[in-house]
Amino acid sequence: MLAQSLNLLVGYGGLLSLSHAAIYGLGAYVAAILSVKGGIPFLLTLPVCVLAAMGISWFVAVPSLRLKGDFFVLATLGFQIIGSAIALNWIGATNGPYGIPGIPRPKLFGMAFSSLPSFLCLVVVLTALILFIQIRIARSPFCRTLQAIRDDEIAATSLGKNPLFFKVSAFMMAGGAAAFVGALYGSYVSYIDPTSFTIDESIFVLSVVVIGGAGSIVGPLVGALVMVLLPEALRFTGLSDSLAPNLRQIALGLLLIIMMRFRPQGIAGCYEFD
Repeated sequence: MLAQSLNLLVGYGGLLSLSHAAIYGLGAYVAAILSVKGGIPFLLTLPVCVLAAMGISWFVAVPSLRLKGDFFVLATLGFQIIGSAIALNWIGATNGPYGIPGIPRPKLFGMAFSSLPSFLCLVVVLTALILFIQIRIARSPFCRTLQAIRDDEIAATSLGKNPLFFKVSAFMMAGGAAAFVGALYGSYVSYIDPTSFTIDESIFVLSVVVIGGAGSIVGPLVGALVMVLLPEALRFTGLSDSLAPNLRQIALGLLLIIMMRFRPQGIAGCYEFD
């Protein structure tokens, strides 16, 4: 779900953002604070998370989109660093490095998703919902215009389209979806801290989109399977606990380099990175 939300920016908008984990973490923290400190039910925390993330995404997008190319990527990286610093140092709200424990499992319409099988069913349903929404967006005039701006911004502008409006809108939609996933993640692990929403997480999610293939619905699904199953497969090689994590990172890095060299559009993607 998180990769699908980033795919709207990277694949359809051509916007290489490194601040997605910060928005994702914002959703997790807002939901955790509301549920743990405010006692607000999970279902009511979701719209607050989404609206807060859309507002922050607008704040990130408007100044960042005035820059182009590598400078835009660096701007989003800066916002990611700011988000991580706030989560680590705003003790009163986020509890700093100690995190927020005791996040309750979601309850929807009187049904508690406290067991792993029930939570899995919830995630499957929500994933299908996200995919359905993504498919509808991908087939909409909005997304076709966003792709036109990605491919030739001057030509799209000459046809009366406002690139800034469409890019900011894509940022806000992707941010809202990421916050939704963050709220779900927090309720699953029951504990969050700043280490879950660092630049490493942004790079990982971006790698999922790039390896799986940007600009298509299937790409992030394939990328998620590869990026999750490949490290897990190394568990059966009998490597020591000290060596296995480093080898996983090396394997993922090599895979990313190979994909960029021989298939820039990813395994099942439609957009080829320059």
